[in-house]
Amino acid sequence: MAKTILVVDDDPTQRRLAQAVLEREGHQVVQAASGGEAIDRMTRGGGADAILLDLVMPGLSGMETLKELRAGGVTTPVIVLTANGGVETVVKAMQAGAQDFFIKPASPARIQVGVRNALQMGVFQAEVGRLTKRAAGRTSFDDLVGQSPAMRTVKALGARAARAHIPVLITGESGVGKEVIARALHGASERGGKPFVAVNCGALPANLIESILFGHEKGAFTGAVDKHLGKFQEASGGTLFLDEIGELPLDMQVKLLRALQEGEVDPVGGKRPVKVDVRIVSATNRDLSGQVSSGGFREDLFYRLNVFPIEAPALRDRREDIPALIEHFIARFNLEEGRRVQGCAPEALALLKAFDWPGNVRQLENTIYRAIILADAPWLQPHDFPSISGLSAPAPEAPGSVGQGSQTRALASEDVGPLASRVRVVDERGHLRTLEEIERDLIHHAIEVYAGHMTEIARRLGIGRSTLYRKVREQGLEEAIRHTG
Repeated sequence: MAKTILVVDDDPTQRRLAQAVLEREGHQVVQAASGGEAIDRMTRGGGADAILLDLVMPGLSGMETLKELRAGGVTTPVIVLTANGGVETVVKAMQAGAQDFFIKPASPARIQVGVRNALQMGVFQAEVGRLTKRAAGRTSFDDLVGQSPAMRTVKALGARAARAHIPVLITGESGVGKEVIARALHGASERGGKPFVAVNCGALPANLIESILFGHEKGAFTGAVDKHLGKFQEASGGTLFLDEIGELPLDMQVKLLRALQEGEVDPVGGKRPVKVDVRIVSATNRDLSGQVSSGGFREDLFYRLNVFPIEAPALRDRREDIPALIEHFIARFNLEEGRRVQGCAPEALALLKAFDWPGNVRQLENTIYRAIILADAPWLQPHDFPSISGLSAPAPEAPGSVGQGSQTRALASEDVGPLASRVRVVDERGHLRTLEEIERDLIHHAIEVYAGHMTEIARRLGIGRSTLYRKVREQGLEEAIRHTG
């Protein structure tokens, strides 16, 4: 995604020069002729991803502007510009919160590298801030990635639910981020900063569910060598998130219902109930109402949990959020793995946006993680996503099976016959066509014949995969690949 750079300088010529350099890098540039104008943009709307700030300006100086921005809570990376390269000036700017400085006139290469580093630092700081808020239980709905209509609905509903103690049931397919929504709901409520305890009901051993949820006393059963509080007591004062609630056995549903109704739990082997103060947020990828009808889930518990439902959208229903999610995951994995991947190349981004993502956000997250580990270039390319672009070799098929590979071979056997008519050697006047034109038609034909499986296409054409991708880009055949999907 293009980054927005704010250039603050009272000299219009300097602003235009900086804008020309930054736009060549693919950035969007906005200008401010004074410190006051820059402060208004950064504090009242608009914003920017990085700021180039001249120190010497009439009225509010660059140093004063920088101090006011930091005092106003603006953490955007700032690079100061100065015609005076004195050490004292630079030290004061750094102490005031600048990330870097340029001495005028700065070369285009110096500006580009400086802005690139500042943007990377800004991303790292934002990611550290998100991780810190998560660890402290202060995640809010502003931290959820995405501004699609579906996500705006989720955020609006979540913000309303956070202001009350109402039980919330989050539904949606596996991998859509139900726990992320639950954490935001907890952090945005008055219980933010208190314990957030997540329990996957589908992963609990059947013979230990009661002990894990409600706790047990020492000696209550064989192996109970110590007293255990249980998840309800661990979460007391905060939020208990019951994930995959539809997997809970019927006998435990009865005990859970009593705990919710009475606000107390009975530890295994305990002599008296223990009062608990927890907010219940549950989640499921199942149709609980259908389970109620079939007798697989208690109706009274369903109505107790389903007071305020929130539907988490599938990723294919919020494709406009994919670029922001990719940027978020790149920043996170750069930080965790010490990498410096700058983003996705346009053709790779188009590939990821066109994919259906049956595993939703979790699948996208793991796909980006793998690509970052394997990437050997600053920008992720289509070949960094073999499972998405069809570059992986087709799996062997059992004899007699009719799978994708056999369909591809059948298509090839049908289409190779009229190949000469589809890849013409001469033009309408009988003259030889150029080698580039023939090559383009041949690659286009191969894409159709082998259904966009680039590994097979490269093998059939006798060229390397990277060479094939280069030729596809040069010949403008990316659209043909997308149509094969």
